[in-house]
Amino acid sequence: MPPGYSDRINHALAFAAKHHDRQVRKGTRLPYLTNAANVAVILARYDQDESTVVAGILHDVVEDCVGENYTGEMLEQRIGTKFGADVLDAVLGVTQRRRDDDGIEFSAEERRDDVLERLRRAKPAGLWVCAADALHNAHTILSDLRRTVEPDTVWNRFAAGQDGTVRWYRAVHDRLRAVGFDAPIVDELRESVESLERWTDAGEALRSAVFGGGEEDATGVSA
Repeated sequence: MPPGYSDRINHALAFAAKHHDRQVRKGTRLPYLTNAANVAVILARYDQDESTVVAGILHDVVEDCVGENYTGEMLEQRIGTKFGADVLDAVLGVTQRRRDDDGIEFSAEERRDDVLERLRRAKPAGLWVCAADALHNAHTILSDLRRTVEPDTVWNRFAAGQDGTVRWYRAVHDRLRAVGFDAPIVDELRESVESLERWTDAGEALRSAVFGGGEEDATGVSA
């Protein structure tokens, strides 16, 4: 039976709310906690145990909440103490690290590549959290695209832009498959990624029709 309300889940939500306080989703006014809550709902829908759901709630705390009051090490210690080593392991398995093991700072692309590499060694709970987070993010992008007449207002939220963002979710899906994670959630993620790819292809076709297939100059006018 999937977890419902519990003191531990309620504690995790309160912990995440405290550390994500005043954070919002990229390009929106939605509290960042909506992502954590939706990841938890997805994990519960797939009958994951309480520890995995708690890890889903806390999955971005170490990555996004380092500040003047808490270092990454302090956040890791607090999660491990309050919620257990299994939860901390799952959280760290999907956390984008800022530096490598030698303390050298990663570029944005290297941070993403590092996550993909560490998924090879992640335990099942970490793979579930990764898939649920990617699924919620992909669904959110698709929903926002369907509600707007200006798709660029959605894609401009992301430093990687349209193509880089879609490639990232494709890479996450493909890596989950490559490590042998074949749970049904990966099929749902594949459908969402393919929908994003179709949206990208449709946008390219529209631009090609508008500009006649010619190359554009810096002003966006077809040559």
